[in-house]
Amino acid sequence: MLGSWLNERVGRRGDPPFCTRAGRRLSRDAVAQRLSIHAQAAARACPSLLDKSIHPHVLRHSCAMSLLHAGVDTTVIALWLGHAGVRSTDAYVHAEMTIKEKALALTAPVTTRPGRYRPTDEALAFLDRL
Repeated sequence: MLGSWLNERVGRRGDPPFCTRAGRRLSRDAVAQRLSIHAQAAARACPSLLDKSIHPHVLRHSCAMSLLHAGVDTTVIALWLGHAGVRSTDAYVHAEMTIKEKALALTAPVTTRPGRYRPTDEALAFLDRL
């Protein structure tokens, strides 16, 4: 989709893909304002969006998490996001529960049933008494 936009727009190679009327790069505030306008319009069709806080960083985080879910290496994600170092993507790995579950599943004995541990009522009662 972005490729189609870049082919259709008027501009030279190296120009910003989204720009102001004067042809300059959009500021962060301008991007946030346009996102807010479109999020409000989308909320008319999808009212659950009204309760969401939608701003550019959310889109950035969602992109990073989607890449992580797709199995993209964190070093590539760091480059994609323009992070100065790979360590800045560690937060995405720590936030992603399914990656942790997959890692734990690899360490489980073969005889272990897959799934999450569900404590018994007795175990919960014991813990409550502590």
